[in-house]
Amino acid sequence: MGENTNADPVTAAQQIAAGYATEGLALELGTVLVDGAVDPAAKVRIPFATLNRHGLVAGATGTGKTKTLQGLAGQLSDAGVPVLLADVKGDLSGMSRPGADGPKIASRAADTGDDWTPTAYPCEFLSLGGTSSAVPIRATLTQFGPILLSKVLGLNDTQESTLGLIFHWADQKQLPLLDTKDLRAVIQHLTSDQGKADLKGIGGVSPATAGVILRALVNLEAQGGEDFFGEPEFEPADLIRQIDGKGVVTLLELADQAANPMLFSTFLMWLLAELYEDLPEAGDLDKPKLVFFFDEAHLLFADASKAFLQRIEQTVKLIRSKGVGVFFCTQLPTDVPNAVLSQLGARIQHALRAFTPDDQKALARTVKTYPTSKVYDLEEALTSLGTGEAIVTVLSERGAPTPVAWARMRAPRSLMDAIGEPAVTEAAKASPLYPKYGVTVDRESAYEKLTAKIAEPSPPEAAPVDAPPPPEPERRREKEEPGMVAEVLGSPVVKSFLRSAASALGREITRGLFGTRRR
Repeated sequence: MGENTNADPVTAAQQIAAGYATEGLALELGTVLVDGAVDPAAKVRIPFATLNRHGLVAGATGTGKTKTLQGLAGQLSDAGVPVLLADVKGDLSGMSRPGADGPKIASRAADTGDDWTPTAYPCEFLSLGGTSSAVPIRATLTQFGPILLSKVLGLNDTQESTLGLIFHWADQKQLPLLDTKDLRAVIQHLTSDQGKADLKGIGGVSPATAGVILRALVNLEAQGGEDFFGEPEFEPADLIRQIDGKGVVTLLELADQAANPMLFSTFLMWLLAELYEDLPEAGDLDKPKLVFFFDEAHLLFADASKAFLQRIEQTVKLIRSKGVGVFFCTQLPTDVPNAVLSQLGARIQHALRAFTPDDQKALARTVKTYPTSKVYDLEEALTSLGTGEAIVTVLSERGAPTPVAWARMRAPRSLMDAIGEPAVTEAAKASPLYPKYGVTVDRESAYEKLTAKIAEPSPPEAAPVDAPPPPEPERRREKEEPGMVAEVLGSPVVKSFLRSAASALGREITRGLFGTRRR
């Protein structure tokens, strides 16, 4: 069973649970298991005050990871904390319905000391773009920014740099990039003779690099990405809501985006970056403003550049001061870079498989991320966990890691099944967000402006050389002496400076840590 102790199991369980004692509000994860015996009084908890220190939920397929997410989200909602969950497989929609009682639920509730009652939670169903039955949400390319878009398009460093230059030029020229046709129009303009002149002095766009970006855009559109970029643009503040005192559970329905996982993982990072830019500093709170579950996290880090990984690390470090907790969900802790993993205070590790040499290496590395345990042989324990069991360590209220606990996890109180597409559609149409985001808006943007510019008539021909010069205007006989302020403001140098400053203020778009536009 992975235990390594001769002590009485109940005593050992109580000693471990003592490290999880808390005076404030806490999430109930489950109870401690030692030598196969569980003590319902030996609770494993995460203090709400430490949830903005982030966490990791990991485990192989079929080990109960999704049900853990569902249980955590339900308790957070009960406490008035809004939650965002990526519903990749479509099986989290049951959170909007009360759970079904049964012998297994009763047994699990007895083991975990849980007064289980069926509970439904207020849910919002969102989807990327307009192809799903849920409320469609979108972002403009201008808001999304070149860094995240480069990740979606799979560009290398040189191509990412060129895309950044393209966005910079569009920002300066006040050309809104709302959707993919706008970006395509700008790239085609900048590779034309007139566009090359526009970029003189700040670089250029090579036809080869432009071709790579355009082909990547076409592939993105073919995979449905075209539906995601546009207006009305989603406002991340809509994630932070309560209904009747319960935090709203936002479920991002991603089954339709299964063919393009890079888009939805990067979109989640965009939402996180937007929250970081928009939310005020909050300091230490008794409970977070929002908890963000980042499912399929390995997709975000796969093939990411060093600069991209550094930005993720910075965002995770800094967003906790905004009152947002982030839980990365994946199969292996090794999917998450060490610099990010070190920021995650709570670890909930479901069973790992060790069938191959690579699996065994990952298992050994996982064991090293946990505090030393005198009770468990962690390498054996991690391959012996039953469904709905996990190896856990979290941060205590004083900020120290708790003892490692083999925990039997509480059962979710909501329905552990999908409710079906018709029910999701009905809930989405009844949502207050549907009138706000349900209909696409296509206002004038870069495509229309550049098309109109190309269609402008040629300027009139110059006057003949032998045409008589225009009459010289009559000079004023008297000239008033200007005052000092008028004289200074009338200076050509000052006028030039003011014009430049006004132009810069009027057109410059400032961008945040991830290249997203600051609102």
